[in-house]
Amino acid sequence: MHNRIYGIENEYGLIFSSRDRNSIPLERILGYLFEGIISNSWSSNAFLTNGARFYQDTGCHPEYATPECNNVVDLVIYDKAGERILETSLRIAEKKMLEDGIAGDIFIYKNNTDSAGNTYGCHENYLIARHIDFWRFSERLIPFFVTRQIYTGAGKVLKEAGKTYFSISQRAAHINQKISCSTTSSRSIINTRDEPHADAERYRRLHVIVGDANMSEFTTYLKVGTTALLLEMIEDGYPVRGLDLDDPVRAIKDIARDLTLKRTVRLENGRSLTAIEIQKTYLELVQNYFANKEKDEIVQDILKKWEYVLEKLQNNPAELTREIDWVTKHELLNSYRIKKGCDWDDPRISMMDLQYHDLKRDRGLYYLLDKEGLIERIVDEKDIVHAIEYPPQNTRAKLRGDFIRIANMKNRSYSVDWTYLKLDGYGEETVLCMDPFASYDRRIEKMLSYIFSGR
Repeated sequence: MHNRIYGIENEYGLIFSSRDRNSIPLERILGYLFEGIISNSWSSNAFLTNGARFYQDTGCHPEYATPECNNVVDLVIYDKAGERILETSLRIAEKKMLEDGIAGDIFIYKNNTDSAGNTYGCHENYLIARHIDFWRFSERLIPFFVTRQIYTGAGKVLKEAGKTYFSISQRAAHINQKISCSTTSSRSIINTRDEPHADAERYRRLHVIVGDANMSEFTTYLKVGTTALLLEMIEDGYPVRGLDLDDPVRAIKDIARDLTLKRTVRLENGRSLTAIEIQKTYLELVQNYFANKEKDEIVQDILKKWEYVLEKLQNNPAELTREIDWVTKHELLNSYRIKKGCDWDDPRISMMDLQYHDLKRDRGLYYLLDKEGLIERIVDEKDIVHAIEYPPQNTRAKLRGDFIRIANMKNRSYSVDWTYLKLDGYGEETVLCMDPFASYDRRIEKMLSYIFSGR
């Protein structure tokens, strides 16, 4: 697979349930969460020793941005490490709050909507070449992003025009443009934000804000992996023709409402295809592109899983309960609904819908299913545990993570961002790190030697 930098930013839902009925502002809860991370020496600021960033986003949402990863498997590992970091900080925060006389439970959800109908994002980032015509590039990708929700959706019980139904995607209902510069007021399929955190003459960032936040490792792996293969194909000039949608915004909503996966959407050329048919067309294009190329194990595995999932979706989606979030959740909720004889608008169904995304592993429904061996895993738990503290060893994240760990160890103050490191008291030098693929820098080695010397 082409060497590329990947990243995922997850905004998490946050709720505090007080046991003494006293209301506590969420800003204060966030303060305790940050304190939980700091107390474990993972970071003295928003950047962590694994190279990731943890911070507060608009609307009191804790947000975790993975470190730079140069392969899809690492990205899954570091995305899950973010969950574990938040879960640990939650437990520490609850204990600290109790010591301060505040009794209650903190709930953190890896989802995209709250009970008031607000949405928050899961943003995918892909480093792409600057010389590419971004607008033509984006047009080739939009039908793919509109239809891939059939295997990347997280599922959601929605109420619309007085009717409650199960939607394949949480995010689809909130998309209202094809391409835009905003991530809030005019949410789009592709965002034009151009912050590559790298040499801007060589690179730009493809910022995708249309996807759902996923609990399933398999779903995240397939979501990013299929996108990566398609990007490589389009970057190389391989043609994609005849798939442009007549109305992508309408199509993304129509597909999300159709659990049969048989509804067609209209293309600009007058044809009508189902989401599965469009995805199979993309799959065939990618298979043909890679047919005469040397394929590494990840490429082969993604192609195999992509084909497997589309076949299952076409024949019997219920057979994907181990792999695909929306299928897992729908089968779980629908089984309960039938057993209890209740409708989709029953409050118990809404609670289960939310509880699927609970990060606390002894409470969240996804993790309870995982504990029973009912979930398909992609990575080993030991790798996730390692990634909580240590950065990827093959990207710029290693420089950042090692620097933060050693500076914390020696109790030295510093400032850090995606593209620079600065050690207070080390002259006026700010070390710029503009190459996201570079895991070694002589200037930083010199700085770390200075720290170890105790000067």
